Amino acid sequence: MELTDILKKRRSVRRFESRPVPRELIESLLRLTLTAPSSKNTRSTRFMVVGDPETLGRIARMRDFGSAFLADVPCAVVVAGDNQTDLWVDNAAISATILQLAAEEAGLGSCWVHVNGRPQRREEPDGPTATEHLREFLPLPAEWNPLCVVALGYPADSPKPHSEKDDSDKIIWLD
Repeated sequence: MELTDILKKRRSVRRFESRPVPRELIESLLRLTLTAPSSKNTRSTRFMVVGDPETLGRIARMRDFGSAFLADVPCAVVVAGDNQTDLWVDNAAISATILQLAAEEAGLGSCWVHVNGRPQRREEPDGPTATEHLREFLPLPAEWNPLCVVALGYPADSPKPHSEKDDSDKIIWLD
């Protein structure tokens, strides 16, 4: 599949078939993801692959909005940044995007669920955070900062294609 096709086809998928994603496929995706650019080649992004249904159910409760579907995914990858660089967020975001594009090429669907800076409860923006919730039960090293969780699996439905929009107002040309 050409990159142009991957970019046009990729959509956020929140409903997946129950069949597991083969470990070899996930390993292949992560090998590709580890080639992502990073600030000063620090390669500061870290990954935790979760396939255990009970743990996925606990991850799904990290926020009371936008993460519940994680309870029904076959696999999720916690994408974190090692705090060895102040650009860990940027590096991890690039890696998560590469992971999603590689998943699309492999015939998988994916969805980014944000963790960093997100409250566990919408009505308590200064209360417990999604990161604090994950740290209660995931063996995240202290120097790992979770940015997001990327759900992976075989899409249960065919996602709607991107709609054609006039986004010319989002671009400024300086000729």
